[in-house]
Amino acid sequence: QVQLVESGGGLVQPGGSLRLSCVTSGFTFSNYHMFWYRQAPGKEREWVARITATGGANYRSSVQGRFIISRNDVKNTVYLQMNNLRSEDTAVYYCNAFLPGVPGVDYWGQGTQVTVSV
Repeated sequence: QVQLVESGGGLVQPGGSLRLSCVTSGFTFSNYHMFWYRQAPGKEREWVARITATGGANYRSSVQGRFIISRNDVKNTVYLQMNNLRSEDTAVYYCNAFLPGVPGVDYWGQGTQVTVSV
């Protein structure tokens, strides 16, 4: 049974930091690219960061330099360190596992709420 469980969200003031975690099970984590997405109220879900199976990382431009994605293949966990948070980062954050080269094989977590507000 595939599971992705996000945690670490919460309420933080602008300029603050949070670290999200996504613990996975039920699939061979080390073979998958891992993503963080987010969805703000009334908006489309958007890609935030990606880390490939070999550790290469990419970010959307609005979080570049503030967010860091990392993975631990022993713990089957992906992380998102979020620094210098802004109000526009407020959203539900989801992790996603994507198997490269195999269309349609991807898994989602249930999401964790991040609210940036004074």
